Amino acid sequence: MYKYKLHIIMIIILISFIFGACSAQRPEIKTMAESGVMDLTRVKLENSVVRLDGQWEFFWNQLIAPGKAETKSSNEYIQIPSSWNKYKGNEDQSGYGYATYRLQFITAENIKLGLKIPRMFTAYKLWVNGELIAIAGKVGENREIMTPQYIPQLALFESSQGVNEILIQVSNFHHRSGGMPKSINLGGEKQIIKLRDKSLAAELIIFGSLIYIGAYHLALFLFRKKNTSSLYFGLFCLLVGMRTLLVGERFFMYLFPNFSWEIAHKLQTLSFYFGVPLILLFFMSIYPQYFHARIIKIGQIIGAIFGFLVVLTPARIFTPFNPIYQMWTVFTIIYIIVALIKIWIRKEDGSWFITIGALVLLMSGANDIIFLNIWMNDNGPAFLKALIRTGSLSSVGQLVFAFANSLLLSKRFSDSLAREEILTAELTEINSNLDELVSQRTKDLEKSKEKIEQQKLELEKINKNLNQLSFKDCLTGIWNRRKYDETIEIEWRRCLRYKRPIALILLDIDYFKQFNDLYGHMAGDECLIKIGDTLKKSLSRSSDMAARYGGEEFIVLLPDSGKEEAIKIATMLRINIESIKIPHEKSSVSNYVTVSIGVTSTIPNNKSSYDDLFKVVDRALYQAKDAGRNQIKYLSQ
Repeated sequence: MYKYKLHIIMIIILISFIFGACSAQRPEIKTMAESGVMDLTRVKLENSVVRLDGQWEFFWNQLIAPGKAETKSSNEYIQIPSSWNKYKGNEDQSGYGYATYRLQFITAENIKLGLKIPRMFTAYKLWVNGELIAIAGKVGENREIMTPQYIPQLALFESSQGVNEILIQVSNFHHRSGGMPKSINLGGEKQIIKLRDKSLAAELIIFGSLIYIGAYHLALFLFRKKNTSSLYFGLFCLLVGMRTLLVGERFFMYLFPNFSWEIAHKLQTLSFYFGVPLILLFFMSIYPQYFHARIIKIGQIIGAIFGFLVVLTPARIFTPFNPIYQMWTVFTIIYIIVALIKIWIRKEDGSWFITIGALVLLMSGANDIIFLNIWMNDNGPAFLKALIRTGSLSSVGQLVFAFANSLLLSKRFSDSLAREEILTAELTEINSNLDELVSQRTKDLEKSKEKIEQQKLELEKINKNLNQLSFKDCLTGIWNRRKYDETIEIEWRRCLRYKRPIALILLDIDYFKQFNDLYGHMAGDECLIKIGDTLKKSLSRSSDMAARYGGEEFIVLLPDSGKEEAIKIATMLRINIESIKIPHEKSSVSNYVTVSIGVTSTIPNNKSSYDDLFKVVDRALYQAKDAGRNQIKYLSQ
């Protein structure tokens, strides 16, 4: 009983941590716009993040250019965040159309600010003080002209002291809802970047965890195909994991910004439609006596019908049917909760873990459904709008559910070990004359041991893969600092023993900070990835290694290489990197990204160490930078 309580406490701590982390990402300053104006003179924006909620000026069926809004008074205001489906009070209106939003905010000083712009339905252009700083898709007055695109963005600008203007043109002819259903966040440059990075990091952690857990359970199914619960659970984790990239910060769209909006929306919707029957199949596989096969079959048929509707029709046709499937999902949630209550009352094996994890999953799913209805269509009471501010909690709920299911697997593994100990004790007490009983118990023990050995092999394989990943740089995919430190120690000792030369090449990207400031951190990451890939492809010997040393620095280890060969390889690397032709307008040495390189080599002896060799190559690098960058300097030890 103590173990059960400990496991439950662990689940509760995980739930509190994840939901606390999500809530910590929300802005702290609360102020509202009135009649299209927001006074921020008393807010220290450089250290704060503010939601630009409240009354925005609204110009329906007008695409007003910057500087023209002053001459056109709309006399209409719309509450943000909300769709425009009910901007005329309770009168229902199509989500199709176009409009211009305008907000004036007042600041006490000139300051570098940023906007965290969520997805809008379904294309927009955003100006601040007449300067276009963000665009998604192509805004147009009809379906033929406009191009939809979902991509949350981060836009940086410098405000003026006094009145500043935000002007947004939005058009939608592809989704059942139109407008701005989520808040735009305004804050200091560092704060807004930090807000985005935290959200992105949380989603990537959830994505990676779900993909890993899903793959692990599919591997369990391959080893024991009778255990269909591992198959359904693994597929559900993979499905929700992939969906994580298509909601919230939509990291998938960062990776592929030109990816079809239509296909992305179909994938997002299909992950929802197929997830419901999968979770029903999972519960049916572990507690078949509590779930009716007919309900499961109906769920599969409904999911297949709606799935075909998504595949065969455009978004403007299938999105109006979403509420119908959401109603079915609500019924499914209620059905599962009733079954879970019965399971918990009867104290079935693992009921604590499954019940708590499933309730978190179901509540997060219900949260997302409510969000879609009260924000996308501007329905629902005010207290729900104040309570439910995000529609992408199902991934968090699935992670908690996956953790609970993993604890259940651990419990069953522990029970298996306990049963083995009991069997062993019984075997020592059984009379040796009871050959038949001994034989039967021996068979049971052998089966238990075989199962345990199989699970041990699986765990060893997973640990081996994790150990391999720990030596890789998570961004560039080449070796990391830890792998370099381990390798140079081995190679130094070998070269010392056989009196062989060893060389180091240290590279630093020229003016990388200016590159990040100009093109953004996403472009900076892409630059690092390309350079890491170039280094890896440029080294032909299996003994040579390239690693990311830290930040924008890379290091190349060349065992059995002297001065001439090291300089030759360094020259090749510098030329290869510049030939990638990554544009760099802020560089004073080239129109493209370049590197400065330090080179050194030595034959190890007992009076020196590889740390001394690194200090020499580091000085050589600084000499290359001081000499004007984009060049190579060699220093001997």
